Amino acid sequence: MASLHFASALLPTGWAEDVQVVISNGAISSVSAGVAPTSDDEQHEVALPGIASLHSHAFQRGMAGLAEISGPSTDTFWTWRETMYRFALSMRPEDVEAVATLLYVEMLERGFTRVGEFHYLHHDRDGTPYADIAEMAGRIAAAAQTSGIGLTLLPSFYAHGGFGGAAPHDGQRRFICDVDQFAKLLAASRRVIGSLAGASLGIAPHSLRAVAPDELNALLPLAEGGPVHIHAAEQVKEVEDCLAWSSQRPVQWLLDHHDLNDRWCLIHATHMTADETAALARSGATAGLCPVTEASLGDGIFPARDYLRAGGRIGVGTDSNVLVGVGDELRQLEFGQRLTHRERNVLTSGPAASTGRTLFDAALAGGAQALSQSFAGLQVGARADLVTLDLSHPSLAGRTQDALLDGWIFATSHGAIDCVWAGGARVVQGGHHRSRETARRGFNTAVRRLLA
Repeated sequence: MASLHFASALLPTGWAEDVQVVISNGAISSVSAGVAPTSDDEQHEVALPGIASLHSHAFQRGMAGLAEISGPSTDTFWTWRETMYRFALSMRPEDVEAVATLLYVEMLERGFTRVGEFHYLHHDRDGTPYADIAEMAGRIAAAAQTSGIGLTLLPSFYAHGGFGGAAPHDGQRRFICDVDQFAKLLAASRRVIGSLAGASLGIAPHSLRAVAPDELNALLPLAEGGPVHIHAAEQVKEVEDCLAWSSQRPVQWLLDHHDLNDRWCLIHATHMTADETAALARSGATAGLCPVTEASLGDGIFPARDYLRAGGRIGVGTDSNVLVGVGDELRQLEFGQRLTHRERNVLTSGPAASTGRTLFDAALAGGAQALSQSFAGLQVGARADLVTLDLSHPSLAGRTQDALLDGWIFATSHGAIDCVWAGGARVVQGGHHRSRETARRGFNTAVRRLLA
């Protein structure tokens, strides 16, 4: 048991002063506001709940910055994908673990305390399944164990190279499963995470271009009530190809053919009509936004203002992990809207509302929903995921409450976080994760070999 006291903390009911949080068995067992610290309390200034990166491809952290050289034609997501395939085909299981471990350490240092790992690097380099079909899932679980981050593992089903059941690309050979094989992978993955505290499992049909309709129908019962994540409408070409295949756009096809609800998370959903935007908002599903990656890949800008005004739910993910940070994702989300609408403070909840607070609250709730967490924030029963801010940071000096969130999100890069507890364990202190140096050495060794 641990007892923490904060001069100020952001609770589900809003900011509160003199807050004591008691942690027992990795969860919050009591929250008391307006109480003086006791001699048993560890004291800190400001506490925030940790939030989820609801969409991550961990292995891609190893190739960050490697696709920034122009090719012979226009560079797009589709040309970037070829670089990603080449990198993915070279990785051994120990490389994946080393890369994921550093990534999860970085996530924790930068305010993310749970990750939704959209995991599709399943097989050996020649496409042959490992003797243990969940070998790679085990490596992801090991990275989560080492770092302390909460894990929602989302094994991805990938069967085709394009709409209408097109044959897969050779570069996709490590991803490919049929439904029976995927069911075995999912069962093995469930066993792999069974001993990992707070871990959960869902499924991730990769996209409508990679999963045929009959396969999607067969996959959904395998989730056993867990979350369902799927890429949708990330690219204009994807929308055009879906129209050619089905006469419908990807989001509209999903809305018409499946009961989208709070178990579903549509990743990106960038290119939607006004009708699709309103219908997705009504469905209760989460839009999984990855603003830094979407900007990096030239995907486009999500219609966030209209979607949020329609009551839509959002969370944020780090996706390709080219840059990792809560503030980075939320800042890019708002700045994209400012560029689109040529206005400031576009995504606030109303007059005189803080943009940082609005975005933080939305990402906290949406991330918890998308990863099937029963509780969001600092409340009894929730996993004890807490973040403290370093008020000596120049962009936080003299600020309180929502102004702290605005300073952190819009006026810092890194260095504003002091301590992080994940599942009740303090894993970051003074801005440094307890395993940072070991994780960096392992990552650097793996990536230097891969790039040799």
